[in-house]
Amino acid sequence: MEKKNYTLDELAGRQQPAWAVVMALIGLLAIAAGTLLPILNVQLEPQAVGQWWKYVYAAGAVLFLAGKLMCPYTGKHPRIRRLYRIESWSGIFFCVAAFFLFYNGEYTRDSWAFTLAGGVLLVFTTIAIPRVVKKELKNNSTSR
Repeated sequence: MEKKNYTLDELAGRQQPAWAVVMALIGLLAIAAGTLLPILNVQLEPQAVGQWWKYVYAAGAVLFLAGKLMCPYTGKHPRIRRLYRIESWSGIFFCVAAFFLFYNGEYTRDSWAFTLAGGVLLVFTTIAIPRVVKKELKNNSTSR
């Protein structure tokens, strides 16, 4: 079976729109802020209950998921397509975590578990996508 050689344009696909990338980045920053605020016990007012961080987290999760869904992978490599799909699933995990923040009320165990799962998937795809591209380009140059 002959292995297909991909060009860099076929591996990368079309460039993602800047607004979608910025939306996903702002969403990730809001998720990080929404995660750190209860850990650091940040309150804006002395009488504040301290539950507003849930809305920051939820808004970040929705922004991140929308940013990822608005710019799908358009390249031709099947493994990279799967990795980008996994990256979108991390956004879904963040949204499920936001749901559990409001559903369970004072117990945040489930939401932190889904946040951790989404974060692990995001770290994995952030490392794996460039490695696959680099490996494919190296295989293309050695096969010629």
